[in-house]
Amino acid sequence: MIDPRLTTLRVFARCGTVGATAELTGFSPSAVSAQLRELQRVLGMQLLTKDGRGVRLTATGRFLVAGSDALTAQWESLRAAALEAGDQVQSSFGLGGFSTAAAQLLAPLAATLRSTRPLLKVQVLEAEPDRCFDLLVAERIDLAVVVAMQSDAHSDAHVEDDPRFDQTVLLDDPLDVIIPSDHPLASREAVTLDELASEPWITEAAGSTYHSLFTAAFTAVGATPRVAHEAVEWETLIAFVGAGLGVGLLPRLAPLHGAENVVRMRITGRGKPSRRIVAAVRRGSIASPLIQESLGILQVRADRILTARPDDDH
Repeated sequence: MIDPRLTTLRVFARCGTVGATAELTGFSPSAVSAQLRELQRVLGMQLLTKDGRGVRLTATGRFLVAGSDALTAQWESLRAAALEAGDQVQSSFGLGGFSTAAAQLLAPLAATLRSTRPLLKVQVLEAEPDRCFDLLVAERIDLAVVVAMQSDAHSDAHVEDDPRFDQTVLLDDPLDVIIPSDHPLASREAVTLDELASEPWITEAAGSTYHSLFTAAFTAVGATPRVAHEAVEWETLIAFVGAGLGVGLLPRLAPLHGAENVVRMRITGRGKPSRRIVAAVRRGSIASPLIQESLGILQVRADRILTARPDDDH
């Protein structure tokens, strides 16, 4: 197995401070410092050097961390093969994902696993993508569901490769438009962005991921939308639309929860925006029986949601 002190070093290399490493691993800052000092002593290498009031990796430390990627992946692969050979699963299983994925995909997955494997300890953590990858390195979670990228219907872009993780595309989550139920187009099943280009729009602030996606969608149709209001949370966006303040884009994965005076419509024609959602695991662990089982459950759940909505919003 991998020395836990090496895992702590890998977490430090990713987040850069003893305090952040302690928060991710669950150790105290003093325990993290002690582990790093002990690893240096055992290996006979200077892995850290002072940097102002903190510490940073030396060239030796950076080289060791980079080389440990292959070692860690080999161990994960061996562990997965051993579990499969013995028809076993690990005793605990950590899941992490952004808010919509945690609610719509991971919570149902955890419930299914708790039902089918009552002895398995399942933990779900809501976290943004960057933190999910940190938690994977820290071995706090074993599978993360993250937004990997944004795309349109014609995109050939692929999931970024990182030597520490295996990533599997779960779905391309289309963004629908939500409009007030008394809007002249509300009786339609679908609408084009061109037809809504002159509407007052509600989106995130400039510089955010979703504002960029929003802008790219209208650029594809040669239109410049008017942003009337800004909202960060989907619930806020839905409330703004319900109040008649404008229209907005909502991922298919996000439910309306029976919101009053709001209608979801699919977008057709040019500029159909979507976000790519992937499941990420530590490299080498993808063959783990529990991870394979979980990926299958997630895929079925995602397909069911994408097929049913917007009909099941009513």
